[in-house]
Amino acid sequence: MCGRFVITSPPAALRQIFGYIEQPNFPPRHNVAPTQPIPVVMLANGGRHFHLMRWGLVPAWVKDPRKFSLLINARSETIREKPAFKNAIKRRRCLVPADGYYEWQDSSGRKRPFFIHRRDGRPVAFAALAETWMGPNGEEMDSVAIITAPASRDLAVLHHRVPVTIAPDDFERWLDGRAHDTDEIMPLLTSPAEGEFAWHEISTRVNRVANDDAQLLLPITEEERAAEEVKPKKPAPRKAASDEDEGQGSLF
Repeated sequence: MCGRFVITSPPAALRQIFGYIEQPNFPPRHNVAPTQPIPVVMLANGGRHFHLMRWGLVPAWVKDPRKFSLLINARSETIREKPAFKNAIKRRRCLVPADGYYEWQDSSGRKRPFFIHRRDGRPVAFAALAETWMGPNGEEMDSVAIITAPASRDLAVLHHRVPVTIAPDDFERWLDGRAHDTDEIMPLLTSPAEGEFAWHEISTRVNRVANDDAQLLLPITEEERAAEEVKPKKPAPRKAASDEDEGQGSLF
């Protein structure tokens, strides 16, 4: 699952890696959450382009987005059959730049957050799907879902699913949907290789979307962990449809 992620690399560095034409300038984000606008890279008119899209895909056939479950993740195993994704996987594949993501591990009845990132510190490209919803009054909304796959053996200790990452050498292959033949790109939808990612436990401050600062990425100290353990438990947040259900959406 991928329900929160991080974008901290300088915009110029991301532009060089992803090769999009635009020159956007945006601040680092340390706690990106569903429904927020996120950077998305797509191929159009022979070039790569930078867009901002709402995280939480809304299929074109939805009549009222307010009554539709939040689709922030799409399962790789069923992506070609699910009505919400079967058209997007053919024609609207995209990439989401990131520098890591968060996952919560259940430990003795308490969910402890972890920051997960490439072991070499380089940015990653999440495989994603985009869709444009058009309302009856001409309104439009561009939205996106991040693709997940079964976790590799090492990452499975945190969660049984992980976001799919696309290597730079495969960017063009993934983004080019002109042929509409998905057989060639499906082998890309796998978990990272064992040892490619590293992780460490962090403070539960990340649980609040309002907290968005570099301190969230730091390993938690024993003193901080002890202080958090004595705090009373808060009610669990309301969840949207999880990416294990038929809707293939998930929150955190």
